[in-house]
Amino acid sequence: MKKLLSGLFLFAIMAMFAPVYAGTHGTNGEVTGKSIGAGLLSLLIWPGIGQTVNNQSYEKNVTHAVLGLTGIFRIWSCYDAVVDRQGGVWKNRI
Repeated sequence: MKKLLSGLFLFAIMAMFAPVYAGTHGTNGEVTGKSIGAGLLSLLIWPGIGQTVNNQSYEKNVTHAVLGLTGIFRIWSCYDAVVDRQGGVWKNRI
């Protein structure tokens, strides 16, 4: 039992730091009043609106709007809009 709990604890610690090594696959812009408002729009109204406010590409706007059908993507879209992130994964769409 101790080995199992120790293994799970070690796995949890490793998983906690995994995103740090993965990177964001894009470059963050400035956090401004406009980007905070864009993030709120993406979170409260619909993902993709914040990217439109931040003048992102059409493909990124549409991808965020379609993936907004999943509830969890609203949080990512909000973060993406607040930091005004340029680029990303999947041909700079996410």
